[in-house]
This record gives sequence, C-alpha cells and structure tokens, in this order.
Amino acid sequence: MNAFAVPAGKTHSKTIGYLLWIFGFTGSHRFYYGKPLTGLLWFFTLGLLGIGWLIDLFLIPSMDRQADQRYTTGPVDYSIAWLLHTFLGVFGIHRFYMGKWFTGILWLFTGGLFLVGHLVDFCTLNAQVDEANRKALGLA
Repeated sequence: MNAFAVPAGKTHSKTIGYLLWIFGFTGSHRFYYGKPLTGLLWFFTLGLLGIGWLIDLFLIPSMDRQADQRYTTGPVDYSIAWLLHTFLGVFGIHRFYMGKWFTGILWLFTGGLFLVGHLVDFCTLNAQVDEANRKALGLA
C-alpha cells in the first residue's frame, strides 16, 4: 500500500493533510478538510501570522476524523482531486479528473477563470467530490 493511499471507508488522508500543512499558511490543509471559512482566514492572514498554522500541526488528526465522517467515499478520490487542484488547478486538471469536461476546458483556457474560479474551487471541492460520489453510488 502506498503512503498516499486512503484506506477503505476513509475519504481523506492524514499524509495529504500534513503535506498540505507545509503550505498551511495559505490555508490549503483547512480547505482540504472541508473548512473553507477558516481556510480563507488562513489564506488572507498567512495562517493567523503563523500561530494558527503551528497549532494546526496538532489539530490535523481531528480534522481528518471529522472529514471522514462528513463526506461520502466513492470512485472519485478526495486526495487525488485535492492534489490535482492544489498543484495544477489553474489548468482544470482536477475538473477533468471528476468528469467535468466542459469546465475543465474552460479552466484550461482561462487560468481557472482568471484565478477567481480556482479560489472558489478551494472552498467547494469537497462538496463537488461528495456530489460526484453520491451520484455514482445512486445516493443523490
């Protein structure tokens, strides 16, 4: 089993959470765990001037448990979607991965709708993956 693999029944990975925590002053780990309001706060304050960022080092296990309880597992992997979005999001690669071809092409040619859509996706990606998984499983 590779280090980034998420066990069955889990939606998020602590390994990915800690990887994103390294960039945590941007709020990326908070967005990953479905906390968009504090993610935006971290984004605009550089992790509450680094203090909140350091505290989050110890909060990641509980954020991981909460995300696992909140979101639906399925064919679209949250960690893969987040890694694609975090590192290649302006090209729409995460949208192609979720099967959203039209908006993927739109993101590709507009830089994630001129970066505004990229930031919106940081706030909504968990919900998008959850919706895709619910549809795939016939729950929505």
